Formats: sequence, structure tokens, C-alpha cells
Amino acid sequence: MLLRCSAALLLFSSLVFAAPPVPDAGKAGLDAAQMQKIAPRMKAMADAQMVPGTVTLVQHNGVLAHLEASGWADIEAKKPMRTDSIFQIMSMTKQFTGAAIMMLVEEGKVRLNDPVEKHLPEFRGLWVIASETDGVRTLRRPARPITVRDLMSHTSGMGQASPGLGDIMVKMDRTLAEACLIYSQQPLDFEPGTKWQYSNAGLATLGRIVEVESGMPYEKFLETRIFQPLGMVDTYVSLPAEKHSRLAALYDRKDGKLVKAGANVLGGDALQFRKGAKYSGPEYSLYSTALDLAQWYQMMLNKGSLNGKKLLSPSSVEVMTKVHTGDLKAGHDPGVGFGLTWAVVKDPIGTLTGHSIGTFNHGGAFGTYGWVDPKKELVGVFLVQDDDDAKPVRDAFINMTNAAVLEPSKQ
Repeated sequence: MLLRCSAALLLFSSLVFAAPPVPDAGKAGLDAAQMQKIAPRMKAMADAQMVPGTVTLVQHNGVLAHLEASGWADIEAKKPMRTDSIFQIMSMTKQFTGAAIMMLVEEGKVRLNDPVEKHLPEFRGLWVIASETDGVRTLRRPARPITVRDLMSHTSGMGQASPGLGDIMVKMDRTLAEACLIYSQQPLDFEPGTKWQYSNAGLATLGRIVEVESGMPYEKFLETRIFQPLGMVDTYVSLPAEKHSRLAALYDRKDGKLVKAGANVLGGDALQFRKGAKYSGPEYSLYSTALDLAQWYQMMLNKGSLNGKKLLSPSSVEVMTKVHTGDLKAGHDPGVGFGLTWAVVKDPIGTLTGHSIGTFNHGGAFGTYGWVDPKKELVGVFLVQDDDDAKPVRDAFINMTNAAVLEPSKQ
């Protein structure tokens, strides 16, 4: 019996502490010489203080082709970035909230065309701003209620902030239920479906729907329904104390130099680890690593399944990653439209970094970014903690990665 227990413990230890896969660009079907140029370029950009440090990952045809860390996780402490460094991925969280909603859709508990008030009665009787002149605001009833799909595509008319909440995204001092109750009492900025406006409040509302319809806290739903099945062992809403040492510090700029960001940023001082937080933040709360995110993106590329675990149906993945915003000006980058919690490349100007039409992606406030290119069967992850502008470094990585694809894109 003792021998069996010892053997089981040994097996468990080997699974928990197994070494990460070794990247092999050639086996992945990419130009190995081109891929070898990425790490030195990332290091040069970190050395020039364009960013504090990066972790970059590329997967092609389901094979890990590249995983490198460059620069510093903590400049002042001389702590090098590591490939298993943990990052605040901020708005990349929204993709997971969207997937949680689609799981409930597949269970028949939510419909994408459902009025939000069906699930959250506090949203009944919303108003929309008809006009605002010289400080006088006129309200009217909207032509129709906001729907779950409106929230997922950022076309609901919900704004970014609400009086009475203060700096909830900094202090995280209210519960999700309390925040959504306050959001529900604010007028819409425009008629639902008529414009695109990025809305953190809208994504928070989706997270609350997940709680109400699943009967479990938002963070518990993600843990049990997404992270555990995918083997995402370093992804959390609340980072455990034993993993604090792996968190990359957040940097800003002062007089052209990188300095640690203070407490007045999203989530507060990064190295205080959101102590005492009440807010689960479905719009921005997740911590994760490059390898964990690769699992998530590969599942999406595989149309909802990974390693024998099915999280979503192919039809759910397809509906999430199609453009739902039509001709509306949408997204943060040129040439994109918006799907359901994903930005989607739809025009040639969106391909200037080498992305194919149909590539779906999302970034985060601190410069993090990930994408799935179904035509190239390519997954990419770019992680950084920079509260200024990491896009030049990010785009260099994307361009260099796409230049390594040998075979023509699938049509």
C-alpha cells in the first residue's frame, strides 16, 4: 500500500512539475532561421527601454515553435523575465467571459438575443440619452432593450463608468453584483446596435449573467469550466500567495525612463496583489502566463476542443469570431470589426502586420496581446507589463512571426 502511494505521489509530482515543451520551429513548419531573429530583437527593444521585458510565444499546426523571455520582470530588483512569469492580462479577460456566456448558451440557459433584463431584472426600464446641451440632458426610452449580443459586441450603448462607483477598477472595493446594480441605473449613451463603444461595464454585466445563470461565482465558473479542463495551472482572478514572486512588475514612463507604476492604475499597485479586493472584474481581472494562454488559443483554433476536452462547439466558436458590427467603426486597431468579445480582422489595412483576414485577437491595457490566425493555423502570444505604449514592440513581434510562415495561407 505504501509503495502504491509513493508511486502515485511520484507520478503526481512528475505531472505537476513537468518541464515545458521544447520549442521546435522546424517541426512546427516555420522558418527556423526567421524565428531565431525574434528573441534578439525583443532583447534589443527591452535594452533600449522601449518595454521592461517580454515573453513571446508562437504555436503553428499545434506545435510549439517559439517561447522566449527577454528583459526584466523587475528592473530595480534585477529580476530577469522568465518564460513562466505571470502577467496581468487585463482586457484579454473579456474573451473568457464571452466563452462562459457561450457555454450557457449551449446549455439553453441564455440566448444571444435575450434582453439583458431577462437575466438581470434591475436592467428593466433603461433610458437612453436623447440630447445633452449646456449641461442639460434629455432622456428617452430606447427603441428596444439591450441584449446579450449587444454586450458581447460592445454595441449596447453602455458607457465606461458610473457615478457612485468611484474607482472600482482601481480599488476593486465593490462586489460584481453591487457594481452591476449601479450600472443598471445609468442611461445608455446611444440606441442599442447603432454604434460601437468599448464598454467595460457591459462586459462586467455579462459576468454577472454568468453568476446568475450558473449559480456560482464568476471566478469559480472560469476555474472549473475553463482553466481546469485546459490545464491552465497559472491563470487566476486572485493570484495565490505562493505565486506572487513570479508576477512581472508594471511599468510606466517618467521623463522618458521606465519607472514602476503607482497605485492609481487598473487593479492598483501590481505588487500589492490586489489585497482585499471584492470585485471579480469579468472585464479585466485575470492573471496568466504564455503557456496557459497558448492552451486557450489552441482550443479556439481547434474550434472548441483541446486534448480530448470539449469546451465549446464549433458553431459557438464560429459565431464568436465572425464580425457582428457590420460597417460600424469598431475596434482599437485599423481594419478590424468586432465579433462576440473578439476583435476580427476584416479589411486589408488590418493585414499590415501579416495577419490574415479572419484573424481574431484581443489585447489588454498593459500591452498584452494574443491572436489566432485560422488560415495560417497560427497562435501568437505577446506578454508585457507596460502602462504606456508597447504597440511598436508588439507589432515587431507579429510581423516577424508572420514572416516565418512557409506555406501559403488556407483560403
